[in-house]
Amino acid sequence: QVKLVESGGGLVQPGGSLRLSCAVSGSSIFSSSTMAWYRQAPAKERELVAAITSGGSTNYADSVKGRFTISRDSAKNTVYLQMNSLKPEDTAVYYCRYAVLALWGQGTQVTVSS
Repeated sequence: QVKLVESGGGLVQPGGSLRLSCAVSGSSIFSSSTMAWYRQAPAKERELVAAITSGGSTNYADSVKGRFTISRDSAKNTVYLQMNSLKPEDTAVYYCRYAVLALWGQGTQVTVSS
């Protein structure tokens, strides 16, 4: 059974940084799948934040370009989201997406507040 376990969320002040991790277990094809991070704020639709292909190409939402970086470690079956210069509007539940298997992580809360 394939599982996605997210970690790294928490409370941070504006301008601070967090690194989210998504560890994939039970899959032998992680390296062949596009991975992505989405987020959903209260009363908002879930939106794509960043994506990375199996070849390492990346895409970012305009709102996070220059501040967030998505990366992956195929040897560890893990995808990361480094979040810098955080703003209150970044507050949301962040979800890891395993595209090939159409799976979601459980979500991890990120709160940016002073």
